[in-house]
Amino acid sequence: MTGTGRTTVAMAAGAGMLLLSVRVLRSRLALIRVTGSSMTPAFADGDRLLVRRTTRVRRGDAVVFRNPVPFGDGDDALTWLVKRVSALPGDAVPPDVREIVGAPDGGLVPPGSLIVRGDAARTQDSRHFGYVPQASLLGVVLTRPTPFGRS
Repeated sequence: MTGTGRTTVAMAAGAGMLLLSVRVLRSRLALIRVTGSSMTPAFADGDRLLVRRTTRVRRGDAVVFRNPVPFGDGDDALTWLVKRVSALPGDAVPPDVREIVGAPDGGLVPPGSLIVRGDAARTQDSRHFGYVPQASLLGVVLTRPTPFGRS
């Protein structure tokens, strides 16, 4: 094989590895844009968030999940929500969520369910729509990437 042939093979292999790497990263990570102010001050309207695709979460994690009560049409529909996990399966159901989920005093969050809250004072969260199924999670927010050229 000539030098040019080896270079072509090496470039093709490199391009293949790059495409494979991108595919693997996209299967594990997602980039979403925040719409609204329910997570202020942590995240503002228009922020972009890097999300690790997983259903394994901890209390206090900011998570992205399928909206249990979608509203809006077309591009205005909010398919995904960003909120903070406030209770995990086995934790006590907070008093302000008990009525909406029908839990008695001392009731526990059932397996496969989460209670979520927004960081802002006014927000639609588990106090309004109840438990969030862990299966509806897209993942956990890792970071808010800074665009190149900004500090």
